[in-house]
Formats: sequence, structure tokens, C-alpha cells
Amino acid sequence: MSSAGTADLLRLEGVTAGYGDGIVLDDVSLSIAPGESLAVLGRNGVGKTTLLETIVGNTRLRRGSVHLGGRDVTRLSPHARVRAGLGWVPQEREVFPSLTVEEHLTVVGGGGPWTVARVYEVFPRLAERRRNYGNQLSGGEQQMLAIGRALMTNPRLLLLDEPMEGLAPIVVEDLSRRVVALSREENLTCIVVEQHPIVALTLSTNALFLERGQVVHTARSEDLAGDHETLDRLLGVGDEPEGAEPAGAQGA
Repeated sequence: MSSAGTADLLRLEGVTAGYGDGIVLDDVSLSIAPGESLAVLGRNGVGKTTLLETIVGNTRLRRGSVHLGGRDVTRLSPHARVRAGLGWVPQEREVFPSLTVEEHLTVVGGGGPWTVARVYEVFPRLAERRRNYGNQLSGGEQQMLAIGRALMTNPRLLLLDEPMEGLAPIVVEDLSRRVVALSREENLTCIVVEQHPIVALTLSTNALFLERGQVVHTARSEDLAGDHETLDRLLGVGDEPEGAEPAGAQGA
């Protein structure tokens, strides 16, 4: 991750947040520079999704601040944060069954550089399915649509919560390559939460580990991918499930 400074695209300082009276994140600070990509790793229940939800503005912030593009967005609503350049792909995908693929994309179009045609270039399968409704899409197609819809808001920072969850290995491989291409070719800054650490590291330049709502370790993704001792110690996992690593993909 970058050193804190005015050039950071995202900066969290001393963030303590949760839901209702419960605290999930405890004094979390991080920064990410434009063009970087960050994997958020940790065991189940340590606050990974809550971190993304806090950046979006969906949690109760007790202390600390959130800055996006040098602007303090701590008190802004989620909708205002999207207008400020935040793209959000939730774990549930939130695809509407009664809207077509093209309607999903056009309804959020903001008149910026990302157009329906550009989304179709990134995800040709969506162009083929443009007239199909949300409930007629496979899981992989729904995830492509959720990402494409977020791109239509013309984000500077894209948040991806478990983008590969429930997808077949061949779909994970294809979707991973497209997400890496967004980071490399479009210089799109991304933060990804992903249950398979090797997949997450493939999609990112940097990584951090959460434990009990606190950042306990940071590293370059390419270094961490070969550091099985650290992965085992912080995640308590053995080998990756078969098919979890996208074949032939390189670190973003």
C-alpha cells in the first residue's frame, strides 16, 4: 500500500465502525494510490465485508475518517460517495430479475467515459445476453453484469466483495483475467475481498490481513503468494481448493 499522503486515492484514518451498537472494525488505517489494487484477507467474520461497507458508507462510523481523492467523504451518503467516484459490487450482486442486461446498464449510466458499448467490449457475453432478464442469467453472467453496472457509474475506485463466490473454476479463471485487465489496461484502482487467498493475490498488487477488526499484516501480493507460512499462520488454511487459482494469470 502507498504511504499516506495527498496523492492517495483512498485513505482511512483510525476508523472504528460497525452495525448498531456493535463494533466490527477497530482503529483501521490504510491508504491506496491510484492504479493500485488491494486484496483484503482474513478468516471469516474478521470484518472484511464490513471494511468495504464502511468505505461505501453503509455502517455506523464511531471514530476516524474516510477520504476519497483527497476529499473527506466521512459524512457523505452512499449515493454521494458513488457520485464522488466509488464503484460498488456487493457480494449479493443485486441483479434485478425484471430488468434486462441492457436496462441494468443504462439505468445507472452517468455520461462519462464508461458506456454500454465499452462494457460489452470488456464482457462480450453481456452483449450476447443484452435482452435477457436478470433471472435468466447464470451466476457468472450476473457477476459480469454487477461489475459492468458499477463501471457505468465511472468509478475511480472499484470495490469487489467476493466476486468469485459460487462460480465454477473455468468462470473464475475468465472473470479473474477480465478484472486484472481492468486494473492494468484501464488503470482502475480496485479493492477486493475474496475467500480464496491465491485468487485474491492474483487480482491485486498489495494485500492486508484483518484479524478481530484490526490490520495485522500488509505485504506485496507477489511476495505473499509464495509465502505459505504467513498465509497458513494468518488464515489457518492449507492448500487452495482445486481450481481456485486462475491458470496462467499474473499479479495485477
